[in-house]
Amino acid sequence: MDSINIKKLAEALNLSTSTISRAFRDNSDINSATKERILAKAKELNYQPNHYASNLREQKSKTIAVIVPELANNYFSQAIHGIERIARENGYHILIYVTDDDYQKEVTFIQHLHNGRADGIIMSVSGEANDHNYLNKFGSKRLPLVFFDRVYEDINTPRVITNDYDSSFLATEHLVEQGCRRIAYLVVNKSLSIGKTRMQGYIDALAKHQVPFDENLIVDCSNSYEENSMIIKEALIQLKPDGIFTSVERLAFATYYACYDLRINIPGDLKVISFSSLEIAPLLNPSLTTITQPATEIGEEAAKLLFTVLDNHANKNRLNEVVLTSKIIKRNSTNK
Repeated sequence: MDSINIKKLAEALNLSTSTISRAFRDNSDINSATKERILAKAKELNYQPNHYASNLREQKSKTIAVIVPELANNYFSQAIHGIERIARENGYHILIYVTDDDYQKEVTFIQHLHNGRADGIIMSVSGEANDHNYLNKFGSKRLPLVFFDRVYEDINTPRVITNDYDSSFLATEHLVEQGCRRIAYLVVNKSLSIGKTRMQGYIDALAKHQVPFDENLIVDCSNSYEENSMIIKEALIQLKPDGIFTSVERLAFATYYACYDLRINIPGDLKVISFSSLEIAPLLNPSLTTITQPATEIGEEAAKLLFTVLDNHANKNRLNEVVLTSKIIKRNSTNK
């Protein structure tokens, strides 16, 4: 046979095309002997099933879109790994979209994905200060959507987060217990859900230990490495903190570089703790004390929530919140 399609394969086996299709989808309602016979004949005739065409007939793309603010952050790389594993187990592929923290990019991606390119979306959001009503405008046609890490509080949809308040409280408390009294909190965006929650944990821990709160010690940083270098160096010179709590991983790197340039000793002059899923944190000099989120598990749980909706076992608009626990790993950057 020159060109083998499912119809010709079915004729060669004297079976229906639907039986052939069920064999390749590994349906449980086809017996193993028939399935083995079909697969053997397909191999003999060099037949490759067209899953894409099959998916079109089922009106499914068998694809999940993953939207993240950045890829350089080790946390998001691990989360995507967790999402991909669960997607693969369910016979799905993933498409990755990076917003670079640009809200308009997020809106464009979401609108584009409603053309049938994906069956569902897993997203860590970019525009919390903006109007999120664009998601509601799709109405009942909105794709199943799961938030992780950074969320829109005003959108009812499943989400996976971590215990950011408790983790930040304990991180700040750890610095206080190590003798710090001027603890700077470095944040990229105070309006983000994680920025606000983590900052509140920091503030409440200071209050518990009767450490005076100084608003100047909350240092607004940016997404630019060059800008952060200047911002952090100025903060170190002007504010003279003895402890730094960075709300995201890249600010810990920027702090290390700034301290190196200014000849500030960590942990002798300054103790540093950071949210980070960086696997090389123990290899930094000094090794970095981290609040480590279970990033891979977060991705897995987000994907499981999405498949619960895709399999029609849950309402896609129901607020189903999963909260996972981060852990503080104490290393040399906060030693006494």
